[in-house]
Amino acid sequence: MVNGAKLAIDEFNAANPKCQVGFDTSYDSQGDPVQATPLAAKIVNDASIVGLIGPGFSGETKATMPTFEAAGLPMITPGATNAKLSTNGWKMFHRILANDDKQAPGVVALIQNTIKGTKVGVIDDASDYGKGLADAVRSGLAAADVANAQIDPKAADFSAAIQAMKAANVDTIFYGGYYAEAAKLVKQIRDAGLKATFVSGDGSLDKGFVDNAGSAAEGAYLTATGAPADVNADFQAAFNKAYGADPALYSPEAYDCAKVFLAGIAAGKVTRADLAAFVSAYDAPGITKQIKFDATGEPVGSAVYYTVVSGGKLVAKGLIK
Repeated sequence: MVNGAKLAIDEFNAANPKCQVGFDTSYDSQGDPVQATPLAAKIVNDASIVGLIGPGFSGETKATMPTFEAAGLPMITPGATNAKLSTNGWKMFHRILANDDKQAPGVVALIQNTIKGTKVGVIDDASDYGKGLADAVRSGLAAADVANAQIDPKAADFSAAIQAMKAANVDTIFYGGYYAEAAKLVKQIRDAGLKATFVSGDGSLDKGFVDNAGSAAEGAYLTATGAPADVNADFQAAFNKAYGADPALYSPEAYDCAKVFLAGIAAGKVTRADLAAFVSAYDAPGITKQIKFDATGEPVGSAVYYTVVSGGKLVAKGLIK
């Protein structure tokens, strides 16, 4: 996310030597709501900050949005997907990608039409993101959801959840949560002799999942409303040149977030209030989609992509039909 946004800002600064935009990346919350809350207070108290790219995750967004709302600081999240975030009446809230309520039908379609799963177990990590996505998948699966469990992501042993899956003889397991725990979970699933197809959402779509799970990750399906690395050839090439690697999940979205704010600054909207109004009224093409927000801060339109772990690599497969 940081590199995607930085690329847009570096391009802008190179093209506009008389209008230099700063990008402060020192507020690292580790995705933790507890760590994010005091950082939010510091951010809003810095008058030089006129827009926020982030927070990156749902739990920290829920925890900090009241602070950003009270301060009138416009934000655009490149990665927080919990559907309920846009139901709080926050005028400063915007997200660049479709929420979990849109991702979940894609997950269900993938399981039913591509994987052909008929007996599905669903596990979540009890987080705002993980449980929100898992519950929406449970609802969509209806009678095909035959087993449910929840894990403590800080625990070392997930055997209770895995035993629930074994007892139900599931052919597919969906996990709502993040990649570090997804890697531990799928390793323990395979160690327990379960051959069920492993499916997870965008929280698990990270190279760290494959690196940490090793061969246990092979054949896993991962979904995302985030765009794949090759969504835009020019962006992919520029990102590769700058960082020596392909864009990761939410890099393109963060680039688009930055471009919205930069367009506002280029138009002379350099106070929080002016920039907030500009963002809310924005309607222009991005690299991931046409960028336009509805009255709740949700992006107009939706798209769900999927990736398969094959040969120890994340292989993007495109849109879920």
